[in-house]
Amino acid sequence: MGTIGRQSGQVRLEVLMHTSKEEVQAYLGAHRSSKGVCYSDEHLAYQGVESQMLSHKTVCHSIKEWARDDDGDGINEVHSNTIEGFWQGLRNFLRPFRGVSKHYLDWYVATYEWIHNCKSVHNTFIRAMAFSPNAT
Repeated sequence: MGTIGRQSGQVRLEVLMHTSKEEVQAYLGAHRSSKGVCYSDEHLAYQGVESQMLSHKTVCHSIKEWARDDDGDGINEVHSNTIEGFWQGLRNFLRPFRGVSKHYLDWYVATYEWIHNCKSVHNTFIRAMAFSPNAT
């Protein structure tokens, strides 16, 4: 399961045991901005997301809807292309391993999340990697 900020580009990922409504909505409750909008397809697990005080807009892939312009400004703001493109990147990252054990999948996913979120290297990042916070 994943969420990605359209403005920040930051991603949060978690390997779920099941994609039940309860697990998906618990994940969304933990990893969402109170002012954010949840864009998704019409999977049953997303039904009721609006009741968690989260604005929710969907596209219906079953009727061949991939993006929609709700406010008439010519920009299709309702889509799930951002996260779907991210999943393609994760698949490409995993491909050279030629199979990943489900016991370690969460580690591979966490590594890819970290790589994605650390797109720029700066002094603070290098200090965090090089020095232990408990070092004197």
